Amino acid sequence: MGTISKNFSYREFEKSDTADRLGLCNVIITVRVRDAVRALTLNILQPLRDRLQRAVRISSGYRCTELNKHVPGSSETSQHTKGEAADIYVLMADGSRMPSVELARIIIQLGLPFDQLIIYPTFVHVSHKLGGPQRGNVLYNKSYKGPRV
Repeated sequence: MGTISKNFSYREFEKSDTADRLGLCNVIITVRVRDAVRALTLNILQPLRDRLQRAVRISSGYRCTELNKHVPGSSETSQHTKGEAADIYVLMADGSRMPSVELARIIIQLGLPFDQLIIYPTFVHVSHKLGGPQRGNVLYNKSYKGPRV
């Protein structure tokens, strides 16, 4: 597909080491998924990148149904399969990852229209529904033991 914004491409959402390892084709093939990825990027990821002046990295973006089956803990209704979610992190100048709770706080402080933020130890799952109201839910994965937003 190509470029979504000045700092994000559809390829970043399709990239998956798990899909590569399993020989799965994890390519966005529907207009609805393409539009959902675009909405997530333009409403949350690009504004976040602009504010931080630092790369926002996607560790897991779009997942085809078959790939989603191979992701531990993922549900059949995962927003990743709809193009509405990405697991993100930010590298600091010293190479360490920004604390996930800090990244979530910034998203909230910026007033970005998220459906869910799920805080994990090393990344934040952020979602934006295509159409309809955003719930603004902040959740914590059971493996996360740090401070709350």
